[in-house]
Amino acid sequence: MKQRVRRSSWGALLFLAVLGLCLGAAEARAQLPSTAMASGARDEGNDRVEAALLTDVAQVKAGDAFRVGVRFRMDPGWHIYWKNPGESGLASEVTWDTPGTTVGELRWPAPSTFRTPDGYITTYGYAEEVLLFAEARASEKAESSLQLSAAADVLVCEVHCLPAQLMLTRNIPVGPETRPDAEHEPVFAAAHARVPVAPESSGHAVTLALDTKPLTAGQPFTGTLTVTGPQGQPVPAVGKDFFVPERIPGIARLALSPVAGRPGTFKMEGQAAPDVPSQEPRFAGVLHLGSSALTVSLPMASVVAAAPGAPVAAAAEKPVAAQTSAVAASPVAAESSLSLGLVLLFAFLGGALLNLMPCVFPVLALKAYGFTRTVHAERGQVGLHALAYAGGIVGSMLVLAAVVLALRAGGSSVGWGFQFQEPLFVAAVAAVLVAFALNLFGVFNVGTDGTSLVEKVDSSHGFARSAGEGVLAVVLATPCSAPLLGTAVGFALASGPVTVLATFLMLGLGLALPFCLLVLVPGLTKFLPKPGAWMERGKQLLGFALLGTTVWLVWVMGGLTGVDGMARLLAFLAVVGLGAWLYGLVQGGSGGRKAAGVAAVVAILVVGGVLSLRFEETGPAVRKASMVAEAQPWDEAAVAAALKAGQPVFIDFTADWCLTCKFNERTVLTREDVRAAFAQHKVAFFVADWTRRDERISAKLAEFGRAGVPMYLVVSPAAPDKPEVLPELLTADSVTDAVRRAAERVADAR
Repeated sequence: MKQRVRRSSWGALLFLAVLGLCLGAAEARAQLPSTAMASGARDEGNDRVEAALLTDVAQVKAGDAFRVGVRFRMDPGWHIYWKNPGESGLASEVTWDTPGTTVGELRWPAPSTFRTPDGYITTYGYAEEVLLFAEARASEKAESSLQLSAAADVLVCEVHCLPAQLMLTRNIPVGPETRPDAEHEPVFAAAHARVPVAPESSGHAVTLALDTKPLTAGQPFTGTLTVTGPQGQPVPAVGKDFFVPERIPGIARLALSPVAGRPGTFKMEGQAAPDVPSQEPRFAGVLHLGSSALTVSLPMASVVAAAPGAPVAAAAEKPVAAQTSAVAASPVAAESSLSLGLVLLFAFLGGALLNLMPCVFPVLALKAYGFTRTVHAERGQVGLHALAYAGGIVGSMLVLAAVVLALRAGGSSVGWGFQFQEPLFVAAVAAVLVAFALNLFGVFNVGTDGTSLVEKVDSSHGFARSAGEGVLAVVLATPCSAPLLGTAVGFALASGPVTVLATFLMLGLGLALPFCLLVLVPGLTKFLPKPGAWMERGKQLLGFALLGTTVWLVWVMGGLTGVDGMARLLAFLAVVGLGAWLYGLVQGGSGGRKAAGVAAVVAILVVGGVLSLRFEETGPAVRKASMVAEAQPWDEAAVAAALKAGQPVFIDFTADWCLTCKFNERTVLTREDVRAAFAQHKVAFFVADWTRRDERISAKLAEFGRAGVPMYLVVSPAAPDKPEVLPELLTADSVTDAVRRAAERVADAR
C-alpha cells in the first residue's frame, strides 16, 4: 500500500510539474501583447503571413545592448523576399520607430532560392518562418520603459502575390539589470546562426580575378572566384543554389558555376549595365558552402563607356541577378536605332501636345487670362512676359533633367512623373495650387494691393510671376504622357547626360510654344477678347479650376498614403489657407506690423507642415489597382503561369497620378465590348501599379524604352518573347484587335 501511495505521489508531482510548465509557457506567451502581433496578405479568408515584434530581453538596463526583430510565419507554400528578391517579387522592409533606443542595420539570414515550375523565374527569400533582426541599444537616460514600433512591408507569394503592411508595437521595461527573455532568446540565437559571416571571421579566404579590366558598359565579362577553407582545408562540394547575388549597381547580370575537378574554384560570368555607374561595382552575394554561409564583398573593376557605335552585347543566357520576366524580349533595340534628331523632334512635339492634357489646362488658362491683360501693353513688354514664361518652363525642365541624372548616378531608376511618387512633393504642389487659387479669389495679392488691377498690370503680373507660372506648368505636366513623349524620354533616360539635357530642353520649348506663338505671330492677338469687367469673374473662375486640380492631388495622395494621408494633406491645406488669409490682412501695412505678420505666417506654415506632413506614419490605401474588376496585381510568376496555361496576357502599367492612364481606363478598358473580347479570348489582365515607387516596374518600363506610364503590353503564349506594345492613347479597336491577334497566334501554333 505504501508503495502504491508513493507511486501516486510521484505521479501527482509529475502532473503538477507538467501543468506548471504549461502554465509558465502560456504565461510567457501571454507576455507578448496583442499590439506586437499582426497578420496580413488575406487570401480566400485566410491571412497568409503572421508577424510578431520580438526582443531577446524581458527587461533592459539603461545603456545596455539587446536585440529586436520581426518574426514572420508564412502559410505552407508561401514565402516572402530577401533584400534582393531576384527576378521578381519585392524586397521585404522593416522600418523602426524607437524613441530612446538606437537600432542598427537589419540582419538577414541566408535566403532560400525559389523557381517557378518551368524554371524560368528565380527569386530569393524565406518560407515557413524567418526572423529579421537588428542590434539595439537603450539610451543611457532611459526610464520606466522603452517603446518599440516596427512597420513591416512584405510581399507574400505562392503562385500569386499579396502585399502586407504590418504595424507592430510593444514596450520593454527598463530596470536595474538586463534580464534575457527565456522564450525568445533561442529564437534570436537560431536566426543569428543563419546570418552569413564574413570569410575572415570563419577562416576562409576568397579572391576574385577578372579576365579583363576595366569593364565596358553593356558588355559581358568573365573571371574566376577562388575560395580556400580554414587552414587550407578543401571547400566542400556545393549544391545547385550555392550562390545568391546581391543587387549591384552597374552590373546587369552575375552568375557563378563550379569548375569541374577544382573544388573551391568558380567561373564567374556577368554583364555590365548599359550605364556607367558613379562608383566602382563590387562583387557581392552569399555563398552556401556546406554548413557555412559566407557574405562576400570584393572590388571588381571600374566600368567605362562603350566606344561610340559599339553594339550592346546580348545576354548569353537568362540573367540571374537582374530583374527579368516571362516577357523576356523587348523593343529596346529597335527604338534605340532612332536618330538623335528624330528623338529631339519627338520631344518637341510631345511637349507641345502636353498643352492639350487636362493636368496642364488650369495653368494655361491662368496664363491666357494674364496674357489677355498684358497684350495691350507695349509689344516689348508682352514679349518679355512670354520670354519669362518660356524661361520658367525651360529652366524647370533642365532642373528636372539634372535631378534625373543625379538620381540615376546614385543607382535609382527614375522616369517621367517619378516625383509624384513622393507624398511631400504632392503636398507641396497642392499647397502652391491652393495659394494660387486664394490669390485669384482676392484673399491676398502678389506684388500689388489690388486696387487697380487693369492699370497696374506690370505690378500684379510681373516677370517673376510669368516665370513662376512656367514652373508650375512643368510641375503639373510631368504626370501626363502625351503621344511621342514616352518614346523620346525613354530614349533620353537610356542615353548619356548630353542627350538627357537636350531632350528635356526640347520638351520645355514645345510646352512653351503655344503661348509664345500668341506673342510672336502678328495677327493672332486680335482673336483675344478685350479687357473688361468680365476679367475679375473669369479670374475667380480659374481659381476654382486650380482647386479642381488640387482635388485630384488629394486623390493621388490617397493612393500613396491612404485615408490618413489624405486627412493630413487637407489639414495642411487648411493651414495654407489660414496663412494666406493672415498675409492678406497684413500685406497692406508697413514697418514692424507687416514684418511681424509675415513672421507669424511663416511660423504657422512651418509648424503646420511639421505636425501634419508626417506621411511616413501612414501606409498605402487598400484599393483595387484598376477599375477593371477582373484585373489582378502584376507579378512575373503569375504572368508566367497564365502564359503556360495558354492564356493571352494584357498588362496595364499605370499610376493614380497619371491622368492619361485613368482616361484610358474610363473610356476604353471598362467598355463592354473590350471586356467581352477579354472574356472571349480568356485574357489574363494584370495591372502594374506605379503610384508608389517600384523598382520592378521601373526596370520593366526601361526594358521597353519607356520612362513613364502608361504602357500596355499584349503577350501571346505562342510568342511570349515578342509582346505587342500598344499606343499610349488607347482605342477599343486597338485593344480588341491586339487581343484577337494574340489568341489567333495560339490557335495557329496548335
